[in-house]
Amino acid sequence: MRIDLHCHSTASDGTDAPGGLMAAAAAAGLGVVAITDHDTTAGWDAAAAAVPAGMTLVRGAELSGRWYGAGQSVGLHLLAYLFDPGHPPLVAELARVRRSRDVRAENVVALLNADGIDVGMDEIRGQAPGATVGRPHIARALVARGLVGSVNEAFAPEWLGRRYRLPKTDMDVLTAIGLVGAAGGVTVLAHPRAGSRGHIVPDALIAELAAAGLWGVEAGHVDHEPADQEHVRALARELGLRVTGSSDYHGENKTVRLGAFTTAPEVYEELAAAATGTPPLAG
Repeated sequence: MRIDLHCHSTASDGTDAPGGLMAAAAAAGLGVVAITDHDTTAGWDAAAAAVPAGMTLVRGAELSGRWYGAGQSVGLHLLAYLFDPGHPPLVAELARVRRSRDVRAENVVALLNADGIDVGMDEIRGQAPGATVGRPHIARALVARGLVGSVNEAFAPEWLGRRYRLPKTDMDVLTAIGLVGAAGGVTVLAHPRAGSRGHIVPDALIAELAAAGLWGVEAGHVDHEPADQEHVRALARELGLRVTGSSDYHGENKTVRLGAFTTAPEVYEELAAAATGTPPLAG
């Protein structure tokens, strides 16, 4: 059974609608697929209504987290699986982060406009119907205007990579782990050694997260070299964490395909058994 536990839809910054994601997962030969849009559960219902026969849906989200230490902070992403989407404290935190994404987009537009680049929020929101606006939606609006040739080009330093890059509000990662656990879910640290994204999560911090209740860590990922994957696996063994692998699929916004990396069936079974918030949904 092929299992992909990290996929995005148009509910955040993917290009496949939730139902289309289910169809694509079936076509890719997946037996289990997770929908993990950024800081939202907005795609859950549509995905659940479209699960093909013989496939299982894991409902989740990718949380924007940050660890705060003495005079420093580390940004990271936390995959949350099978939690209760109505748990009030978690709902409030997710809403706060989504609002910050909208504010960031408006501020990026103001910077672009100040430099004579006539891009508006209406056309950016047109790239994200029903979704919280993210940087990929701004990138697609720049492509549609002919200002850049591709989404990748839009993330170059002279564009969204540096000149027009602004921070957003994140969840305190220790708080996030606690909230997901209280909502009956389990947490997995996403792509901890994705150096191409500009950060590597220190091993000591992963140990702190494990002590706080982190359930697993993502080793198989397109942004992990083989040595990175082995490093993560060795650390997971040391800390007693489970190891997952996933595509981090975003449709046409990235080149990675569904099932590029997968999770072992026995790890998935442990994950499903550990969660009490929202069960996996079989088609």
